[in-house]
Amino acid sequence: MAHSDSFIPYEAQRISGKESAKRSADYRAYMDQRRSIRFFSNKPVSEEVIKNLIMAASTAPSGAHKQPWTFCAVSNPEIKTAIRKAAEEEEYKSYHGRMSEEWIEDLKPFGTDWHKEFLTVAPWLIIVFKKAFDYDGEEKRKNYYVNESVGIAAGILISAIHNAGLVTLTHTPSPMNFLQKILERPDNERPFLLLPVGYPIDDAVVPLLERKNEQEVIKYYK
Repeated sequence: MAHSDSFIPYEAQRISGKESAKRSADYRAYMDQRRSIRFFSNKPVSEEVIKNLIMAASTAPSGAHKQPWTFCAVSNPEIKTAIRKAAEEEEYKSYHGRMSEEWIEDLKPFGTDWHKEFLTVAPWLIIVFKKAFDYDGEEKRKNYYVNESVGIAAGILISAIHNAGLVTLTHTPSPMNFLQKILERPDNERPFLLLPVGYPIDDAVVPLLERKNEQEVIKYYK
């Protein structure tokens, strides 16, 4: 056990095995209700809510606690319009030559195309940037396990969005370098994920899909 001025006591949760089982079952059922939504309302979401979602995501573990992420929260209509225009240009190219026939076929159940209305309709866009390195003055400082760390933070963010009664969609136009340019991010940041955030429209629909069962996703070694 480490003892030094750089450590503090950990305040562990004290719950029974029965309560732990209940909480895990409740959370599993709650998260099973989460769906990716493409039909957003323009109903406002407060900046306080967005801040709380992002700061929850920022509790994620990271390599050497470097926290190699920046979350850009965009509500400005002009910036959202610029992002949509650039994203649709890339998506058009993807749907008309970049993507394989197999990929196009796999996307058919979702009814998607290169039009991305949600980028201007959703009240907020959260763009997650990964920081390949940090600056200490003019000196570059290495970050570790950047993709893994930022991926975990993005997962927590998606969970937090669902917990707040909101919806989102993982949008990854490829390439995404236009986000760095539009948002004027520094050269050590790379776009990782774009999440529209808001409420669904009243008549929103989702594809009829089934998630894999536990036999398909879990392999126990006892």
